[in-house]
Amino acid sequence: MSQRYSLVCDDRLAAEVDAIAREYELTETEVLHQLVTIGLERRETAAR
Repeated sequence: MSQRYSLVCDDRLAAEVDAIAREYELTETEVLHQLVTIGLERRETAAR
C-alpha cells in the first residue's frame, strides 16, 4: 500500500532538486523519491 507525504523545502534545497531533475531529465517527485530511498539505504547500512 502506498502513502503520500508532503515536503516543504527552502529555496536553496528546491533549487538543488530542480537542478538535478533538469540534469537527469526527471521530475522533481522522482528526484525526491530517489534521494529518500538512497538516504534510507545508507541509514540502514550505517546501523549495521
